[in-house]
Amino acid sequence: MELGIATTLTTSFDEAVARARAALQEQGFGVLTEIDMQATLKAKLGEDIGRYLILGACNPMLAHRAVSLNRQIGLLLPCNVVVRADGDAVVVEAMNPQLMVEVADDAELAVVADEATTRLRTAIDSLAD
Repeated sequence: MELGIATTLTTSFDEAVARARAALQEQGFGVLTEIDMQATLKAKLGEDIGRYLILGACNPMLAHRAVSLNRQIGLLLPCNVVVRADGDAVVVEAMNPQLMVEVADDAELAVVADEATTRLRTAIDSLAD
C-alpha cells in the first residue's frame, strides 16, 4: 500500500502552495495549521532541509464521521499535506487515508477512508503539470 498520494510540479514553491490550498478547498478541506519545517529546523537545530511546508488540512464532514465511528481515530486522520522542494521540482503529497483503516483495523472506517482518498486524490491530481 502506498504511504501517500503525490504529484510533482515544475513550478515555484509559492505557486505550488497556493495551488495546493485551492485544490484542497475545492474538495472541502480547510487548512487549519501551517508548519514551516525549514524555518523550524533551522531555528532549533541550525539545519537547512530546503523548503518544506506542512499544511494541516481538515474536511470537517469526513473528520466528524471518522471520529463518530472511532474516538481514537484523530490520532490517524490523514490531515497533513506536505509541500516540499525536490531539486528543481516541488512535491505535493498527502497521507493515503487507507492507512487509517489498516492501522486502526476498523472496517467501518473504510467508507470514510474511501471518500477521503477520492477527495485527496482529486485535489492532488488536479495539480499535475
